[in-house]
Amino acid sequence: MALVPFPSTSPGRQDDDESGILLTDADPLDDSSSRMSFLEHLDELRKRLIGSVYALIGGCVIAFIFVDRLQRFIFVPLYEALGGKQFMYTAGFEPFMLTMKIGALAGLMIASPLIIYQLWLFIAPGLYTHEKKFALPFVFFCTVFFLMGSAFSHYIAFRWTWTFFLGWETDYMEFRPSIAEAFSLYVKMLLGFALIFQMPTVVFFLARMGVVTAGFLAKNTKYAVLIIFVIAAVISPGTDVVSQTLMAGPMLGLYAISILIAWIFAKKKTAEA
Repeated sequence: MALVPFPSTSPGRQDDDESGILLTDADPLDDSSSRMSFLEHLDELRKRLIGSVYALIGGCVIAFIFVDRLQRFIFVPLYEALGGKQFMYTAGFEPFMLTMKIGALAGLMIASPLIIYQLWLFIAPGLYTHEKKFALPFVFFCTVFFLMGSAFSHYIAFRWTWTFFLGWETDYMEFRPSIAEAFSLYVKMLLGFALIFQMPTVVFFLARMGVVTAGFLAKNTKYAVLIIFVIAAVISPGTDVVSQTLMAGPMLGLYAISILIAWIFAKKKTAEA
């Protein structure tokens, strides 16, 4: 009769699971989550999507209470930059749709911490126990850099782009933007910068998991610069050099910060070893 070994409960054990990964008690996987079936993963995804939708609805409800103030916050500085010239709209429903879009954008920003947390809850079952401790830092830093990117876009990048557009005016040519086109450009730049400002957060967690190091990032800087300018050209809302440079410039700075973050982590890891 074949003998079937039973799992040992003694501390400090080492076993190979069915996937061939060596596990220890010091770094166990969540047994209930690591063996989820495909349908259970789909059900988990459904729960997280529903939670994100609820968070977005709640954020939109709060945003619509202050939607008039938000609209003035976005457009009054641009109105002043135009020298008091009003924005145009050619369709009767454009102001109404603009209000809806502003409320949805502000609702997304308000709900972003909860949405990021739902994302973490979805990927957490596939992580080791010590990696799950990064839940709060993950949500915190993603939210902070999301808001920093949004603020950079609102206060610096978008206004510089606006000044660049105004610089083409002549005595026979006047810049009179449509309200819908202006807000569309504003949203694209806002979300674009909010996304690229996540670079330090991504590098931090990749470094914590041992995927990248400061030496690797520094060694491949020339390739990173090329990739950054390609990405800037793709995600930039305009085809002009100014908007692309405004995208690439912060990314280069964030890449340098990411190298520093990876170096600090590597130093801590060595000390812990």
